[in-house]
Amino acid sequence: MRIATWNVERLSPLKRLPGIMEELRRVDADVLVLTETDRRIQPDYEYAYHTPLLAENVDGDSYRPTENRMSIFTRYPAVRHHPVADANTSLCVELETERSSLVVYGTLFGIHGNRRPSFRQDIEEQMEDVRRLAEHGHVICLCGDFNCSFFDNYYFTNWARQTLTDTFAACDLELVTGGQPECIDHIALSRSFPREGTVTVREWNLDKTLSDHKGICIDI
Repeated sequence: MRIATWNVERLSPLKRLPGIMEELRRVDADVLVLTETDRRIQPDYEYAYHTPLLAENVDGDSYRPTENRMSIFTRYPAVRHHPVADANTSLCVELETERSSLVVYGTLFGIHGNRRPSFRQDIEEQMEDVRRLAEHGHVICLCGDFNCSFFDNYYFTNWARQTLTDTFAACDLELVTGGQPECIDHIALSRSFPREGTVTVREWNLDKTLSDHKGICIDI
């Protein structure tokens, strides 16, 4: 199974669309979480789930009518949608996979980076969502733009790092991508999710020509 995430920088400029689509075809993930996305990005998946389209002006930002903050594309059907603290910014679907049920929580911490109050609020609210899911025994994949590196000093705050690390420990989640340098988009997975052998990590868009974020995926 391959799980991938990528912040596609609001599809700006539009001329990046063909390159983004080609990269997504090459990645060929079973579960794909796109953040800061646009409905014109439509990879070929049987199932797709989205946060709402944004109004022209939200949180002081101007948006195109095709923009939304989170989309989950997958080869697996959703058997349930779980409530989230902010339906514009995160999305949570329970998928029925060949291994087990998997709750995929697509996340975006801080739409303006990690230096504004919204960053802290997003983490506090969304980690409460994750704790509640874990308390109910769900197998979880937390996936998206964390705006926080864990391996180096690339981009982080001490508070965010500690809060996320503590939550992962309490909920028995492994930050599979935590050892990647200059990495702020991550995938954390319940240790109880069935797996054999080593989980491998791969990145793309390393030169950041298609977006200002690298994409990242794990193979289980």
